[in-house]
Amino acid sequence: MTGDAVRAPGAPTATLVRLKLALLRNGLRASSGRRAAYVTSLVFVLLFAALQLLGLIALRGNAHAAAVCAILVAVLGLGWAVMPLFLPSGDETLDPTRLAMLPLRPRPLVRGLLVASLVGIGPLFTLCLAVGAVISLAHGTAAYVVAVPAVALTLLTCVALARAVAAVNIRLLTSRKGRDLAVLSGLVIAVGAQVVNFGARKLGSAGGLDALDPAGDVLAWIPPSSAIGAVDSVSRGEYVAGAARLALCVLALAGLLYAWQRALTRLMTSPDGSTLQAAEPARGRRTTGGSRLLPDGRTGTVMERALRYVWRDPKTKAAWVTSLAIGLIVPVFNALQGTGSIYFACFAAGMLGIQMYNQFGQDTSAFWMVAMTISSPRDAYAELRARALALLMITLPYATLVTVVTTAILGDWRALPEVLGLSFALLGAMLATGAWSSARFPYSIPQEGYKNVVPGQAGLAWISIFGGMVAAALLCAPVIAFTIWLHVSATTSATWVLLPLGAGYGGLVTLAGLRLAAPRTASRLPEILAAVSKG
Repeated sequence: MTGDAVRAPGAPTATLVRLKLALLRNGLRASSGRRAAYVTSLVFVLLFAALQLLGLIALRGNAHAAAVCAILVAVLGLGWAVMPLFLPSGDETLDPTRLAMLPLRPRPLVRGLLVASLVGIGPLFTLCLAVGAVISLAHGTAAYVVAVPAVALTLLTCVALARAVAAVNIRLLTSRKGRDLAVLSGLVIAVGAQVVNFGARKLGSAGGLDALDPAGDVLAWIPPSSAIGAVDSVSRGEYVAGAARLALCVLALAGLLYAWQRALTRLMTSPDGSTLQAAEPARGRRTTGGSRLLPDGRTGTVMERALRYVWRDPKTKAAWVTSLAIGLIVPVFNALQGTGSIYFACFAAGMLGIQMYNQFGQDTSAFWMVAMTISSPRDAYAELRARALALLMITLPYATLVTVVTTAILGDWRALPEVLGLSFALLGAMLATGAWSSARFPYSIPQEGYKNVVPGQAGLAWISIFGGMVAAALLCAPVIAFTIWLHVSATTSATWVLLPLGAGYGGLVTLAGLRLAAPRTASRLPEILAAVSKG
């Protein structure tokens, strides 16, 4: 870029728009798969946008149209705010540090990036929703006049919000923790889908759209929904309220642009971690040491390593957070909807028990360092026992918490001891089968991408997890049969005995599984190392 081009009025904006188009064009040319994915996404987004536009137009004249539009725009704005945190690599222009060496001042750079950000599928979808919302709410000439800046403000506020969030968090997004967020994006979408499903059920049981009015009245004063709310206010003759809501959106847009400009200035003038001296961050570095909560010796060391994997390794963290979330969502949401059973609380123990499977595959090629410390079945038993204890540090209190919460929602406190006992028995069975399965059917977990199994080992993964789950169910059969007998024989007053029985049975089964898995682990170290090091 030449100096004359930079100094020319509007040149940075036009250049950045051309840059955005060039990046999009070259990216589609580079890969047929990427081109097919982009075209498919475009078709689906356009189809959904068209249906949503028609739906909003159909709401025209409905008494609750204002609440529906305000909530839809608020949810859309929330999506613009959080998506840069989970998909930082989806748009190369989201990283302003790539422009740090260009002779551009922050203000024209913000203006150019804002205009360039209007090119894409997301802005097109936002524009369709905003247009549908104002058509649904506008009545009269004054309302249509206000609708034009309202649509523009809604679109610009959403785009500026995404850019400001990305600029403020760009150091995080390009770091290892940022990649962790990207791995967890699927979980956020899954949880969000459950929340939407729960909200839809509640809305249906409430008898219509009346339940949306309180939330819509509040959101109509919060940007970017306030711009759409201004159209509704002017349509009802409330010109002062309409002007106030429009002014709120203008102030929010100005504040976002100012925050974005400040973030760009800081990014382009302050050093990052790559330019600081190596010794400077070392002053705040903690020394490695064992935790007071963990025992001494090999057991404590292995437990600390396993817990560090949970916190630091992206794939392990994603698996744990997914299990924790789903283990809570399934019983609690079903209980809130009135369609659940208290026995659904066992789902938490089952989801977390899965983490015991393929223990050595989580180490990948680094397992050779662990293998060097195993020379006998006794060493293998100590290794497996410590890993099981690390898992129990999280699983036991969490399964208890989910069971108590589910019981509180359903109000069936008499069944709490029996469900806890069943959960502990299930957890013990899964720990036992998981330890044996880890030694018998190990497989490698790729560190890059979103796959959890390397090519050629999918069969091993299926046998390891689902075969182990079937075996765990069979191991729990005695406790389940005893529970059924207590209910059939009308001796439900004695169901409290299932708590100590289930806990004791789960502990004995876990010890037996570890004892059986230890000799096989010690004898199959070369095979395990070869399996987990693939890919």
